Amino acid sequence: MQTYALRRILQTIPILFIISILLFFLVRSAPGGPLTAARRNPNISKEQIEVLEEKLGLNDPLPVQYGRWLGDMFNGNLGESIKFRRPVSEMIGERIPNTLLLVGVAFLITLMVAIPIGILSARKPYSLFDYTMTTVTFIGQSIPVYWLGLGLIVVFYVALKNPFTGEPLFPVGGMNARGKEGELLDTIWHLVLPVTALSLGWIAWYSRFLRSSMLDVLHEDYVRTARAKGLKDNVVYYKHALRNAILPLVTLIALDLPSLFAGALFVETIFSWPGMGRLFWDAAKGRDYPVLLGVVMITAVLIIVCNILADLAYGWLDPQVKYE
Repeated sequence: MQTYALRRILQTIPILFIISILLFFLVRSAPGGPLTAARRNPNISKEQIEVLEEKLGLNDPLPVQYGRWLGDMFNGNLGESIKFRRPVSEMIGERIPNTLLLVGVAFLITLMVAIPIGILSARKPYSLFDYTMTTVTFIGQSIPVYWLGLGLIVVFYVALKNPFTGEPLFPVGGMNARGKEGELLDTIWHLVLPVTALSLGWIAWYSRFLRSSMLDVLHEDYVRTARAKGLKDNVVYYKHALRNAILPLVTLIALDLPSLFAGALFVETIFSWPGMGRLFWDAAKGRDYPVLLGVVMITAVLIIVCNILADLAYGWLDPQVKYE
């Protein structure tokens, strides 16, 4: 497995190289430019803008700019923010833990809820529970994450109040209240609505997918053989059926990870969560190209790493999968 993991890591190098080319030229060819806000400022003269362009190397041809940016990136330097005049790597380093916390908790909650629902629906197909979960999951899949986030704010922040204090039931801004920075319970309280908005649609999707996969597996010969041997239902479902039914779900999760990070962008913006998605949105509004490129490249690396981990998980779930 170590050889396979090393080979996969080496394969990511040309993939990241191609991604960097596409991202750089797409971002830099977008309308406007990094100095658009400065050009609209009447207090900044044309000569000052020309000095800024020369200092930032914006007058060089795009291939030259790309080569300089790529060389800096290999040295661990993602450039400097045009708006904040801070190193991009430092700004991203402050936001990555917050995004990983949000996405990680949402992902964990998704699996903890979706897997039991999928299994129970497969064990009792076409029952009242199955029909109820089918209706709920269809509704969950049809609601866009940004609309759900706004709806949660309207219900749990604007409409419903704490009957004892008169304050909103859940906070909707940031990851800590003022004066409570770093407190675990306060952070958990701030996570409730963003995690709900991010995970509800995925719970619906994964639970229905696992139900279908379990129903297919339960009709296989080895499951009927296990039952014929007199094994208990829990052993048949959880040891024999689930282990094989969950393999397609692992593939689906690996393919859906980019969408999960994309959903985090909306959630972080709506709930003012100080993560990479919020940083990306602020950089996009201000045309802060170095920050945009840095955030997208780091996100691409995270997605590729998650896909590699998903591939390696196959060997643990299915002993028949051989990497050597």
